[in-house]
Amino acid sequence: MPIVTSKYRAPHLFKNGHVATVYSGLFRTVKGVDQERERITLSDGDFLDLDWSFSKEKSNKLIILLHGLEGNAQRPYLLGPAKLFNRNNYDAVCVNFRGCSGVPNLKYKSYHSGATHDLEQIIHHIVQNKNYDEIHINGFSLGANITLKYFGERQEFPPQVKSAIAVSVPCYLSGSARELHTFKNVLYANRFKKHLLGRLKEKQTRFPDQISKADVKSIRTLYDFDDVYTSKAHGFRDAEDYYAKCSSLQFLSHIKLPTLILNAKNDSFLSEECFPYEIADKNANLFLEVPNHGGHVGFYEPDSVYYNESRALNFIEELKHL
Repeated sequence: MPIVTSKYRAPHLFKNGHVATVYSGLFRTVKGVDQERERITLSDGDFLDLDWSFSKEKSNKLIILLHGLEGNAQRPYLLGPAKLFNRNNYDAVCVNFRGCSGVPNLKYKSYHSGATHDLEQIIHHIVQNKNYDEIHINGFSLGANITLKYFGERQEFPPQVKSAIAVSVPCYLSGSARELHTFKNVLYANRFKKHLLGRLKEKQTRFPDQISKADVKSIRTLYDFDDVYTSKAHGFRDAEDYYAKCSSLQFLSHIKLPTLILNAKNDSFLSEECFPYEIADKNANLFLEVPNHGGHVGFYEPDSVYYNESRALNFIEELKHL
């Protein structure tokens, strides 16, 4: 599919990728989304919390929203699209990955960039217990990588699953890990590390036989965190093995359902490999849009509806006319 020419034009101040990223992550607020929580039990005995919001009119259409690293279902970048889709006769479910809903999950493992088995169970639960004719998935950052990996590693889907939108997706995890360790991203990396270590210390007190205090103290960087905890807790050899096996880039050529990737050129988290022009050009199901601006999940618009949100809705609606 030819590369999509982006119509996004960032307001002057928001042409700076860091301004767009920081404002959208720390200062944006979204009000007026009423959520109802549903807890589902996973096949290994753990749980996930799903936060639902609904269209005023009864709807047979659903958008599933997946957050990024150390996010949750109340982050503005999930509430924003939930609000827009609710206003356009879609129900929305904002997923809290394991341990991200304010309550520690039950297992030593938690969530990671390749956790498609959990997404598969969420979709199965919805298909079996809800009444939707259309299901679309919109992932952000880490959640976007999970989305693309899910769509690319499977050949068959429930018929209700129609499309995917991946926003600010680090589809080449090793490259993005490398970028996060550069000076330009030091403040982001330190913030992520602080939150991740806080969560890991809590796990260490509950699972001292699986990770020691010395192991936790040895973690100095995000790479160390993935090497010491993420990889080993989820069955990978080390950080590099985790990055290699979970990067969605290798699955993109196999995607069979309409999928939009929206990655800004000035997203400081993304390496060159995260702009898969050649793969998109050869796959009729893969639409790649690369605006000049937008930072990391920072596609600001002055009318309170972000560009990625209106673009996701338009992408889904346009598919119905193809």
